Amino acid sequence: MPAPVVFLDKDGTLVEDVPYNVDPARVRLAPGAAEGLPLLAAAGFRLAVVSNQSGVARGYFPESALEGVERRVRELLADIGVTLAGWFYCPHHPEGGVREYAVVCDCRKPAPGMILAAAQQLGADPRDCWVVGDILDDVEAGRRAGCRTVLIDNGNETEWLPGPFRQPHHRAADLKDAARLILEAGPREGSDDRTCA
Repeated sequence: MPAPVVFLDKDGTLVEDVPYNVDPARVRLAPGAAEGLPLLAAAGFRLAVVSNQSGVARGYFPESALEGVERRVRELLADIGVTLAGWFYCPHHPEGGVREYAVVCDCRKPAPGMILAAAQQLGADPRDCWVVGDILDDVEAGRRAGCRTVLIDNGNETEWLPGPFRQPHHRAADLKDAARLILEAGPREGSDDRTCA
């Protein structure tokens, strides 16, 4: 079986949260990333990004601008000996100003579509995978996809809206802490999580 994947939210989780940023020069790894991600990779996990990028739908930047950000993130990860197995994003938002992207989709978190599609593309069983993010929409998307979840509790979640899929399996201070929790959890042995695509 292919190795499981840790799906990482980008802004506020993998890299510092700079709203709607597409300037590669402003992309910096988030606290704990340089320490935690090599631990996950060494343990056999693959790493992939799953990110909402509504700035495309809002007309703040073209979809092509995300290519430079991806290159920069991959460079920063290469510097710490880590590679990405995949880079996935949702450019949609139902209230966007760019018509082709202003749609209700199943890939925008908290919907699970992006994670399910990414897992399928990478040949991974979502039940063996993790989703790490800094807001409860990340947690909900992960749980609905059937993954285990870690919330990076760094202050970026401000609404704390309740829901049946919005309770994280674990909370962590940063990616180093999240990596420790994932490694300590070990392989999954059954679950009562429901999957709701």
